[in-house]
Amino acid sequence: MSNDNATSMTPEDLELVRRPLHGFLSVAAGPSPAQPRPVWFEATDGGTVELFTEPDAVKVRRLRRAPRASLVVAAPVGEREHWVSISGHVTIETDGAHELAQRLAERYWDLDDPTRADDLAAILSEKQLRLVIHPDKVSRFRF
Repeated sequence: MSNDNATSMTPEDLELVRRPLHGFLSVAAGPSPAQPRPVWFEATDGGTVELFTEPDAVKVRRLRRAPRASLVVAAPVGEREHWVSISGHVTIETDGAHELAQRLAERYWDLDDPTRADDLAAILSEKQLRLVIHPDKVSRFRF
């Protein structure tokens, strides 16, 4: 059993976060409580975590005011308890969002399904931003 704090992910952390699981993203909201949302994400070889979003999303407005966020990823029910929490500062990037969306759609969806292929086409037809979490703290629990 462990619940360590570090500034980077361990190989065991990466094993969990590189699975097609939803992460729960919370952004700083000033005096309002955080409102976690399930998101797709990608852990990069450079140690960051990336996701994409629409430019007018509430999370983007909040991140422009306070560029901090956390992402929690947990193993599904039926597996031994294991979660990783990644928190840090966030940069908002205007490039690479469509490529990220494509990779994540391939990871999370069966794109041979025409409905999912249409869903991806709709995402790619809109402007997207790439959010990059630069970890300041990584916590974990694993039985």
